Amino acid sequence: MNAIDFRRHLHRYPELSFEEHETAAFIREQLTAAGIACQAIATTGILARIEGRHSTSETARRAIVLRADIDALPIEEQSSLAYASCHQGVMHACGHDMHAAMLYGALLQLAENPDFEGTVFGLFQPGEECNPGGASLVLAEEPFAGYDIAAVIGQHVDWRLEVGTIGVKAGAFMAASDELRFRVHGKGGHGAMRHLLNDPVAASAELITRLLSLNSPNQTLSLGRVVAEGATNVVPDEVYLEGTLRTFNEEERQQTHATITAYAQAIDHTHGTTTAIDINHGYPCVTNEASLVTLLQAVAAAQGVSVEPMERLMTAEDFGFYTRHYPSLFYRLGVGAASGRSHTAQYAPSEEAIGVGIDLLCALTVKLMNR
Repeated sequence: MNAIDFRRHLHRYPELSFEEHETAAFIREQLTAAGIACQAIATTGILARIEGRHSTSETARRAIVLRADIDALPIEEQSSLAYASCHQGVMHACGHDMHAAMLYGALLQLAENPDFEGTVFGLFQPGEECNPGGASLVLAEEPFAGYDIAAVIGQHVDWRLEVGTIGVKAGAFMAASDELRFRVHGKGGHGAMRHLLNDPVAASAELITRLLSLNSPNQTLSLGRVVAEGATNVVPDEVYLEGTLRTFNEEERQQTHATITAYAQAIDHTHGTTTAIDINHGYPCVTNEASLVTLLQAVAAAQGVSVEPMERLMTAEDFGFYTRHYPSLFYRLGVGAASGRSHTAQYAPSEEAIGVGIDLLCALTVKLMNR
């Protein structure tokens, strides 16, 4: 099976995070048919392995990891594609089917001509779209213990870049993410009798204002849900809020957590309320190794691929877990504006990008393993 057909199969049969059982079975079937060794990882993921023909017992321990995510999103597809999703309310709206197809295509080429020293792992990773993130579960199994990992490489399709263009940034590239939840409990009652209330709505309004004041060029905080189930003349006993925090610096991340707690405590003191805070630590910042970015630029130039420098992105990726442990490279691969925006029901990335992604992965692999 070629990479295009592989991608279309995944797109037709998408599965949500940590439910990728059929996806994993299909990937294993195709890899096995191609003679590529593979095994299950993180329950619904697949880890492939190819050893270079020039490897010795010593050099085989040098390795790189090519990673693609495989989960879909809870979106009802609204496209006219012949291979549109058959699973109601589930769609590959973030391009993970593209990522998996490019990894599959690269592994086919590398297996056919393993002209390198060392070991290449192909990681089809589940559960990127939700905490705790499949990357954390992969690492918990320590699949690369005993190997000298030269690089973990990932790519993500991007509709803001045209086909034949990639975007990358050395250092901090994509933000760390945390989920924020608050329950502001007070004493509700009749809206006309405020002297009898400890108003959680008023406390929540002040908390929202204080939280949004934390936004800066270095971090983003947004609240996307506020629930106060009262009425025109009824103040509820409790208000529920939830949102997200994105940061690039671990020290500043922890300081912001402390500031959030201090704000809530001060507001509770003023309003006579009690606020329960749940900060769910999400993905770490994606940090690119500068030397690997330089290598990517050289490889891209040789492939005739344009490289655009990018600013830091407030979006998050669980690839950040790998960057904490190993030299890593994560870049954006153009699929063109005509694809539409990701995370929408009409998203249709250009399949012309698949060949570009495959060639980049293969060239990066050979350069890294033979230098």
